[in-house]
Amino acid sequence: MNQLSIPVLTDELMLPSLQPVRLIDETGTAAAGRTSKENYPLPEEQTLLRGYAQLVTGRRVNDQASALVRQGRMAVYPSSHGQEACQVAAAMCLADGDWLFPTYRDTVAVMARGVDPVQVMELLRGSWHSGYDPYEHNVATQSTPLATQLLHAVGVAHAAKLRGQDTVVLALCGDGASSEGDFHEALNFAAVFHLPVVFFVQNNEYAISVPLSQQSVAPSLAHKAIGYGMPGERVDGNDLAALLAVLGNVVQRARGGGGPSLVEAHTYRMQSHTNADDASRYRTEDEVRAWEPRDPLLRLRSYLLAANLLTDAEEGRIAADAEAVATVLRDGLNAEVTVDPQDLFRFVYSTPTPQLIEQAQLLAEELSREGATS
Repeated sequence: MNQLSIPVLTDELMLPSLQPVRLIDETGTAAAGRTSKENYPLPEEQTLLRGYAQLVTGRRVNDQASALVRQGRMAVYPSSHGQEACQVAAAMCLADGDWLFPTYRDTVAVMARGVDPVQVMELLRGSWHSGYDPYEHNVATQSTPLATQLLHAVGVAHAAKLRGQDTVVLALCGDGASSEGDFHEALNFAAVFHLPVVFFVQNNEYAISVPLSQQSVAPSLAHKAIGYGMPGERVDGNDLAALLAVLGNVVQRARGGGGPSLVEAHTYRMQSHTNADDASRYRTEDEVRAWEPRDPLLRLRSYLLAANLLTDAEEGRIAADAEAVATVLRDGLNAEVTVDPQDLFRFVYSTPTPQLIEQAQLLAEELSREGATS
């Protein structure tokens, strides 16, 4: 077996910044005196304006999806209200040929990559397997089991490297996923084989009802990176500017042959885990209220207004675009679904096995008999 040629990283390069990187504070002011190992630049004004538009759309999508659940048009919805900046940045920092591996909570990121909004929601509606073609926009199917998508992301990154492609893979996960064995396996493999993959942990403080303090006693989740031999970084997950700068940096590093990175975004899940959860059982209202002033959308809006980059006309256009997406969701999910039972067998294998063919025939015969007697 050939020895892998992997550059040696110093402890200083692998350890994250002492404090999460922040470029715009809660008041919408450019942050000064931040402590970080990199001199992260503030993204260009038009990039921030484009990101703000995505934040507004993401917030509107979260509100609309929650309403559709209450109306019985969706089975479940894990809201990302308050975490939209993480998802928007994840999508914006990637090139068209790169891959995104999302979780069940990352619908905003999937839509930001260009996937049809209704197709994104089909999984949560329960009417189709994943709803969209992963190869159309290089977006893997949303993963419900924790951390399994990390292994798939590493596999795609490994394949890209073997083919000599400059593809970068960004894998999203939550703090709860960092407690899974798949998390360890994915990071270890990526580091050993020096793969172009970014592990992006949205630390929203809770793995459903389990607080981070009962999951890990590490100084931060980003500190885990040094144990695998890759750089780690911490970033304010409610600061879109900082997210774009940090993620842009590690994506560029991966594309240039620098290997994998682990980024931890400090954010908060403002609503319950899903509509089936009661968050009041495990956290207080005071805790939630403390995070309200850190809202990523309001923070960036304040900055753009102070910099005279956001006019009333522009805000109106952005709001109208967001409402148009909500309308597409309402119309698409209010339409009745035509169900074909044979789909249970049609898309399992490209060439059906004899057992599947037999089962499909049995179902067809049973449905035919029921139709004849009805």
